[in-house]
Amino acid sequence: MRSLGSTGLTVSRIGLGLAALGRPAYINLERERDFGADRSTAAFARRCHDMLDAAYAAGIRYVDAARSYGMAEVFLSSWLTKRGLPRDAITIGSKWGYSYVGAWRVDAPVQEVKDLSIDTLRRQTAESRALLGDRLHLYQIHSATLESGVLEDDAVLGELQRLRAGGLAIGVTVSGPKQADVIRRALDLEVNGESPFQVVQATWNLLEPSAGPALADAKARGWGVIVKEALANGRLTDRGADEGIAEVKRQAEALGTTTDALALAAALSQPWADVVLSGAATLEQLDSHVSASSLAGRPIQWPAIAEAPAEYWAARSRLAWN
Repeated sequence: MRSLGSTGLTVSRIGLGLAALGRPAYINLERERDFGADRSTAAFARRCHDMLDAAYAAGIRYVDAARSYGMAEVFLSSWLTKRGLPRDAITIGSKWGYSYVGAWRVDAPVQEVKDLSIDTLRRQTAESRALLGDRLHLYQIHSATLESGVLEDDAVLGELQRLRAGGLAIGVTVSGPKQADVIRRALDLEVNGESPFQVVQATWNLLEPSAGPALADAKARGWGVIVKEALANGRLTDRGADEGIAEVKRQAEALGTTTDALALAAALSQPWADVVLSGAATLEQLDSHVSASSLAGRPIQWPAIAEAPAEYWAARSRLAWN
């Protein structure tokens, strides 16, 4: 357990992300092996509750959701009610900016729509709070980019500052080959002499480590740092078929661990990382991810398999919703 930057929130080193658990389609490799044919909301609710139970039992105390993750906030809310946990038993972060439009269909032509406007911020803040109440601790811009203009939107920044003044921690998540540029732009922002942000969430993994220096800068500034997609949407698991990943598999075997645990441990070993998200969809995967904690402090020479950021993100954009 550690503090999440200067937010005053307490988090576990491994968090549970609900992106794969709140909607029937996602872009993880071979997802059909994990979920099978039953994609009903009832089946997903049971699975999500089981995963949250197992994560809590394993000591995970940070849970990551978003408005666009289908029914993730609904399932999380019902689990909290069922368990009757105190407000601060776990730290919950969610995100605004994308809306789920997949109509609970795997074959929906569009699964989510991005809109980082002030109207979306206000609407989705109300929606998240209606489900999670004062258990919502951290609210983040979902995938801010320079092109979106959200970091130049005075109305949005002012509203975020107002939410922060009201006790809600505020963060920004980033995605794409210009992650580092977006992080540094966010670090430079001030509203009435104060940054609206306290936390950054970014993709970092052995294939795409380019945001590392900017994340170190954020950590030095006192921000909390959350790592997402440490397994590169399944590419850094035994399901990955890239040539570079074969080296990760060989090293994992030599260390007596799994490919995914080794990849997560690489992220956990970064000195600026507060939380590394597990996107586990099964109890077996969760057990493997939790075991990464025992590897993070070992003197391991991590495989040098990084791709050019543009190459990595182009490959990610080709992954199918399944």
